[in-house]
Amino acid sequence: MEIVHASVVPVPRVRPATLFGSGKVAEIGEIIAELGAGVVVVDGSLTPIQQRNLERAWDCKVIDRTALILEIFGARARTREGKLQVELAALNYQRSRLVRSWTHLERQRGGVGFLGGPGETQIEADRRQIRERIARLKRDLKNVVRTRGLHRAARQRVPYPVVALVGYTNAGKSTLFNRLTGADVDVKDQVFATLDPTMRGLTLPSRRRVILSDTVGFVSDLPHDLVAAFRATLEEVAEADLILHVRDISHTETAQQRQDVHDVLAELGMEDKVKSGLIEILNKTDLLVEAERSRLLSTHHSSRSHVAVSALHGDGMAPVLAVIDQELSRGRRVLRVRIDLSDGASIAWLYRHGEVLKRSDDEMLA
Repeated sequence: MEIVHASVVPVPRVRPATLFGSGKVAEIGEIIAELGAGVVVVDGSLTPIQQRNLERAWDCKVIDRTALILEIFGARARTREGKLQVELAALNYQRSRLVRSWTHLERQRGGVGFLGGPGETQIEADRRQIRERIARLKRDLKNVVRTRGLHRAARQRVPYPVVALVGYTNAGKSTLFNRLTGADVDVKDQVFATLDPTMRGLTLPSRRRVILSDTVGFVSDLPHDLVAAFRATLEEVAEADLILHVRDISHTETAQQRQDVHDVLAELGMEDKVKSGLIEILNKTDLLVEAERSRLLSTHHSSRSHVAVSALHGDGMAPVLAVIDQELSRGRRVLRVRIDLSDGASIAWLYRHGEVLKRSDDEMLA
């Protein structure tokens, strides 16, 4: 899809029928006709009536912000969970739009909406099918979440800490993930390239093993239906021992993106994690001019909460690993203990609640 025109349209007063005033609707219509555009994207929410009326006025497809994000999510989902979540969000969105498709039919055949004309029967049939499908999807998602919970419990039995990468969409999380783990997660210059949580093992400088998790990118004003639908995907963040907030420090709106990420985390019930402090990975330093890059590196040279990197070129990876090591080691001590080999309960307790760095057994003791 090629973008042929973009403009900022002030809306001093929302028109219930068309969102924009009649003059602005006509003006935009002339631009659409001149350029031959087939789709218009409104970066905001449209009611079903507004969407229908704009499509009639402009004689083309009109979608709002939620529909666009759903389209992108649908194209990016790879795992079963991701696809289920996308379909659930899409059905919730579609359910609110059913009236748009059938209002004209009711008018043509004399239905008034209360007694139920031919159109009303079809609406109810469609709504019932959607309700049934939504219920089925929710059951399937519960099973997926339960399975992931079992995997998480298994990881807790072999207590590797989990480090989660979060950040605004297209901030470079997957590039950093690949650079640190040597994995091959799909990396594209696209929004929402990663929708499903991906996990890999990572060895720190102390030789300690951790699990690194790459997650879905955030976006400002994420529609509530999508926040709810993707809550399960972000459960890995809620359960993480450490969160790395990857920022595109070269972006003109980097400060606002930072706030958007904090807002989404708070909305998902992770406000305490935000308040306790996230480790900020200031990515894409290679896109800064030399003076800005030097100032950034100088400012955060010895910081424990900010690390400047270029994931694309591999700059700053050692400090990232060192910070992870330091943060996960807070309050920890290395002890050497001797336990009778027959005391299986104590040995099992150590494996459950600690990290066994090395084990050496003789005939009697572990």
